[in-house]
Amino acid sequence: MPKPTAATAAGIVSPAMLRRLEWRVRHAVETVLTGDYRSAFRGRGMEFDQVVKYEFGDDVRDIDWNVTARLGEAYRKKFVEEREVCLLLLFEDSPALQFGSAERTRRETLLELAALLMLMGAVNRDRVGLLYTSPDGFWFRRPIPGRQAILHTASLLLGQPPPALHSGAATATPWKFALNAAPRHSVLLWLGAFAAGAEPEGWKVLRRRYQTMGFRADDPWDCELPVAARLPVYDPLAGRIVHIDTASSSQRKAHAYWVARREAAFVSLFTNPIDRLAVRTDESVFDAMVGFFHRRGRLAARAR
Repeated sequence: MPKPTAATAAGIVSPAMLRRLEWRVRHAVETVLTGDYRSAFRGRGMEFDQVVKYEFGDDVRDIDWNVTARLGEAYRKKFVEEREVCLLLLFEDSPALQFGSAERTRRETLLELAALLMLMGAVNRDRVGLLYTSPDGFWFRRPIPGRQAILHTASLLLGQPPPALHSGAATATPWKFALNAAPRHSVLLWLGAFAAGAEPEGWKVLRRRYQTMGFRADDPWDCELPVAARLPVYDPLAGRIVHIDTASSSQRKAHAYWVARREAAFVSLFTNPIDRLAVRTDESVFDAMVGFFHRRGRLAARAR
């Protein structure tokens, strides 16, 4: 089981950058994301909690008219989602994430996204936990509240050295452990490569226990190969330079087949489009995250 390190990986996110990211998240929550974060993670109707007195500003649609008529003053229904949110981030590290044809690799993109999601939880005073997995094993930080504690967890993740290339070992995520790593109705945010493959063991049970969302990083070449070029490419899985001919019809067919299988596997895990996000390595991770919460917030508003 690898140990989390406090040293920040070079070229990823320094402590100073982490503080700047926190400022951007706080500004976004107070302006463009007002209400969207809460709506995204606290959908209605998941589980009734109790009846409480109606206060000015509460949604009138939550009023329990039977209780109100019986007691002579307004009462409303309270749902379990109105409690503190608990976020459990699952960061599934692998050599495949270390590919990048642009300025950033898939891994750097997902690390920044993970940091932003944790900071979002810190700003909203939620509990945030982290389960890090790699071919070397896993380590776990239980969900806890508090800005300093969450920033420390984010620093540990950002300082985690990448898995050794071409080690031959696969990332074995401890799904049974994940099932009991956070309270029921927590939000599981799974960040990884999402290569085509079998559904994780116990996935259906895990989806019943948690709200599940998937986050993937896409290199531009993952979406489309360059046109008519012979290119030397470093394969992080094989640990060697390979040459590809993007003008080759067989090469392009093989790539299209890989893209289709990878996308189908991602969609099968997260069937609702608002439960999954693919961030390109050449786009703003922050803007992609804001757009994700906007979409979920709008859907929650329509549902009400």
